[in-house]
Amino acid sequence: MRPLTGIGEADLASAAEIAGAALGFDADSAAALPRRLAAPPEGRRWTSVVTGAGVVFASVSGRDPGVGYLDLLAVHPDQQGKGHGRELVRAAEEWLRAQQVTEVRLAGNPPCYAWPGIDVRYTAAACLAESLGYERYHVAWNMTADLSADLSVEEDLVRLAGQGVTVGSGERERVAAFAREHWNDNWAWEAANAAGLHHAERDGKILAFAAWGARPAWFGPMGTAPEARGLGLGGVLLRRCLAEQRAAGQAHAEIGWVGPLRFYSRAVGARAERVFWLYRRELA
Repeated sequence: MRPLTGIGEADLASAAEIAGAALGFDADSAAALPRRLAAPPEGRRWTSVVTGAGVVFASVSGRDPGVGYLDLLAVHPDQQGKGHGRELVRAAEEWLRAQQVTEVRLAGNPPCYAWPGIDVRYTAAACLAESLGYERYHVAWNMTADLSADLSVEEDLVRLAGQGVTVGSGERERVAAFAREHWNDNWAWEAANAAGLHHAERDGKILAFAAWGARPAWFGPMGTAPEARGLGLGGVLLRRCLAEQRAAGQAHAEIGWVGPLRFYSRAVGARAERVFWLYRRELA
């Protein structure tokens, strides 16, 4: 297994083909995941193995060098059931051990990740993890928004203008700085690397933002400064992002790693649909 500062186009193309074939519950984004994982934040150590049978990505973030992550594991359907997944996990663990990692997680390594954990519908992956001694330690979930819903915001924009609030898009550096100030570096990186980014401001000061596509095809993150809560900014920025995702050809949008279920349910009728198990084990 080789440590990488990059990955060749041939390997990326092969990884995309394998992921696209193997990850049926992520048909809208699976093929894009290897390329996303191959462009992580500065300071992240990572590696990959791409074979004719499968692909694995592993990483260590700068914030906790004792914890390693298996970011993506996929085995082509034609090669499943032959032990390739086990071999790929062991190879990734070997590299992580060389990085002085003491704990390995099958969980999302934000801000550049594929999933929060193992989607419970990928039952074979969960069974493999447990057979290798990984223990389940947390549960996360995504919500799904139907993009055929009414996503108009015209009346809201008029209402906000009457309060001195304007809504715009882009402004990546300003929004990233806002996200870093009010939340963390992870959200700042996602804002800077999102496919779509919207914000609200008043008197030259950003009040809220929402992003989509930092993780391919998913919505998030989104946040409103404490002094601006109650203005309805979140719902407006959410709908603007979802409308862009619809224009990009998506029929639905996943809202990743959800906290406030009630907000998304009320704002756009989103449903809690995907459940993820997060696994970990000590690496001797």
